[in-house]
Order: sequence, then C-alpha cells, then structure tokens
Amino acid sequence: MGKTYRIAVVPGDGTSPEVIREGLKVLDAAEAQFGFATQRTTYDLGAERYSRTGETLTDGELDELRKMDAIYFGAVGLPDKVPPGVLERGIILKLRFELDQYINLRPIKLYPGVPCPIKDKGPEDVDFVVVGENTEGLYAGAGGFLKKGTPDEVALQTSINTRKGVERCMRYAYEYARRRPRKKLTFCGKTNVLTYAHDLWQRVFDEVGAEYPDVEKDYEHVDAWCLLAMQSPELFDVIVTDNQLRDIITDLAAVLQGGLGVAASGNLNPEGVSMFEPIGGTAPAFTGKNVINPMAAIGALQMMLAHIGEGDAASSVEAAMAETFLQLKGMGAGEMGYSTSEVGDLVAQRIAH
Repeated sequence: MGKTYRIAVVPGDGTSPEVIREGLKVLDAAEAQFGFATQRTTYDLGAERYSRTGETLTDGELDELRKMDAIYFGAVGLPDKVPPGVLERGIILKLRFELDQYINLRPIKLYPGVPCPIKDKGPEDVDFVVVGENTEGLYAGAGGFLKKGTPDEVALQTSINTRKGVERCMRYAYEYARRRPRKKLTFCGKTNVLTYAHDLWQRVFDEVGAEYPDVEKDYEHVDAWCLLAMQSPELFDVIVTDNQLRDIITDLAAVLQGGLGVAASGNLNPEGVSMFEPIGGTAPAFTGKNVINPMAAIGALQMMLAHIGEGDAASSVEAAMAETFLQLKGMGAGEMGYSTSEVGDLVAQRIAH
C-alpha cells in the first residue's frame, strides 16, 4: 500500500455537493488503481451552516485544517440566505490568508471535443496557465468608511503590494514557466495607470527574470491582454498578475476552455497546506437536479493529486477527463447528454480500466 494522505473535504452549498461527490468518486477509483489512500474529514462550511449557527470558519477548524495534506473545496454561498462578503471573507479569504496560500493557479486548457467560442481555434491554441498573487492587493481588506450612509460618505480600499509577496509569486511563476515546453512568461498589469503598485511588479519581474535567461519574457496591459486572449490565445503560455486582475482575467479566459463548468483552480502554499476548487460557483437554481457539469470539480481533484505527489494518478485522471469530454454534447448544465453522476461514472470507469 502506498502513502496515506489527510484530505479535508468541504462540500459547500447549492450544486457544489453534487460535483464534489463526483470528484470523490474519481478519487476512489484513483486510489484503487494506484495504491495510495486518503483519510477524509468533511467540514460543514458555507451558507447553510451560517444561516443555522451564524458561524463561518472557527479557529478550531482552522487549526485542524493546518494539519491536512490538502483541502478539496466546493463553492460556498447562497445569495438569498447570506449577504455578499460574509462567506467570502469569513471562509474563503480567511483560509487563503491564514494558511498563506499565496499562489492562485488556474490552468486554461481546451480539450478535444470541447467547443471554443473563437472561430478556428482548437486545443493547440488554448493551453496556458495564470499564476496569480493570492493574499495581497485589493483583497487584503485594507480600507474603511468615513461618514458612511451620509451624502459625504468616503469609501477607501487600499491595494497592498509587498516586495516579499510580489517576489515569491514572481519566482513561482518563473519556475513554473521554466518547466513548460514553451518557457514563456507574460506579466499582465497596468503599469501606465497603477504607477506605484505595478511599478513594483514590473521591477520585480525584470530583476527576478535576470535569473531565468531561458524563459522568454513579455508584458501586456490587462486591457490589451483581454483583447489578445479572445483573438489569439496561442500567444500565451504562463501569465503572472496581481490578485484582482487574476480574478477577472481567469473568468474571462475560462470561456476559451468551455466555460466555468470545466474551470478548476488551486490556492497554493508550496510549503504548507493547499486548497483546490472548481470556480463555477454554487448554481443554486440547479440544486438537486443532477444536471450540473462536474468536470471542474474533477479537474480540481486532478490538480490536487498532482500537487500532493501522485503524478501517475493525476495523469490518469486527466486522460480519463479528455476521453470523457469527447462524449459530452455540451458543457453547460443540462447540456451534457448525461447526468452529473453519469459523467462522474464515465471518468471513474476509465481510470479503473
């Protein structure tokens, strides 16, 4: 028997438990095929719990999560039960900040059989990765109100960019680009307007880049990057950017790979506990209908397996996903030609054989 890993599972809200269930089904198949094991602890976090108890993520739960090998996280949030920002700050950002998950990793890869909205673009054109800083920037929560609720109200939100935070993100991006066949890194920023924060980013990009002469270097303003990504995605290999721009451009880029139903991400602490999740949200309108696409959750599981060191299992899951994509009629909820559970079965069966 191989190694045993401690995995925290957060099923989440809405349709999230349905897709996480399929990811765990695939994990069962991978364990049986490749001889490792997982000890799974399920955590009831999200809107349903908050509406019952008023709790988000307790310090005791956080201490337990620090001892895990990885976190498999479903989406949280139900707009009719919890106001915006409560769960985001109380659970998602708290995990990222407290566990120092300073890298957000989002692969943008178009698989054969998945339609791309850009005419004449195929899998050979859409295969890049966005490396985003994950614990600083505008999401650090620095700011406040003055005279809130009055005609003279002032709201401040400050972008925090430290040399340490920018450099460790940049170094991770260069190392990641160096391992890719094309060895190209693009810094996506707005240096002509964000003349303090992105001046720091540009200088670190250049200074750290001097240590990586084998990596091709490029820069694009974020607005130009969005245009180019929708016209010529083949221009990009690895992109590095700050927290807010990463959040925006990766949702845009997900369109290239078939939509949010197939988009997965990792929140990484390379020296600690990392968290893996689909990025499509809770989709509460489809809850319980067994029609939501589970491939993003399965893709997040694949990323988790690669991160914890089960490379062969991760490769097998990706190959099974690629074969399954060829069978699906569409990527959206109710468009696949199969139910949520049937898609999970298809992937799991391919791993088992």
